[in-house]
Amino acid sequence: MNSNFYAAVTIILWGAMPALTKDLLNALPAFETLALSSLFAFLFLLALNWRTGALKNFAVMPAQVVLTMAGLGFLGLFLYSAFLYYGLARMTSQEACILNYLWPLMIILFSCPILGEPLTARKLLAVGMSFVGIVLVMFGGIEDTLSADKILGALSCVVAAACYGLFSVLNKRRRLDQKLTMMIIWATTAICAAASGYFFEAWLLPGAWQISGLLWLGILINAVAYLTWALALEKTSNTARTANLAYLVPILAIFISTFAFGEELSPAVIPALMLIIGGILINK
Repeated sequence: MNSNFYAAVTIILWGAMPALTKDLLNALPAFETLALSSLFAFLFLLALNWRTGALKNFAVMPAQVVLTMAGLGFLGLFLYSAFLYYGLARMTSQEACILNYLWPLMIILFSCPILGEPLTARKLLAVGMSFVGIVLVMFGGIEDTLSADKILGALSCVVAAACYGLFSVLNKRRRLDQKLTMMIIWATTAICAAASGYFFEAWLLPGAWQISGLLWLGILINAVAYLTWALALEKTSNTARTANLAYLVPILAIFISTFAFGEELSPAVIPALMLIIGGILINK
């Protein structure tokens, strides 16, 4: 199977994530949703690594490497997901998805101090365009007034994007087995989310629809999609072209949330999407 097949699978699965997660958050607390879906992702990857024999490598892995994986998991998927879920609970899935796609810009910004890459005029222009996109999402939505909940939701999505951007830059400096790394990352996320839920939430018994949604989110979106994306980048002969396919995700997410889940299309979503993605693409 070629890189385009793996990229297409990833785009379809990630495109369904905002609307599906929003639907789950309407029925279940945020940390419960994150803990259970992360647990399913961990169990799937545990079985995959056992089936492929990769667990033998984990058994002899130095403790420092395992702690590094866990630290990356805390930053890149626990904090990222926690802030994103908080934002999803307070905004439409369309708006949250657009702000979530600030993470490629965050990679550019964090690459300057951490990887020593120069801060150019094009990068500053990208920051300005994305900032205007954020303002459009916050002030140009369906609501007549800007509520405190929407402000907190938007800020939370921006922080989520920053967490994932920083995670991506730090992860770039490491050469780790991605199947084992993702297994530890999702285990870390499940533990941290369960602990947070114990102190801050009253968990509910999920129904059949919620269980199926959690399985879909955990196995297909969390575990499989991240793996197929890694395979797409590994097998491609043109990394930049394949990476650009990721920008189809928010477009598909808007389509799914509007036509499959019945969300009203916010008038600010399309221009905000164009500004944020345009800002990212001028740095290519």
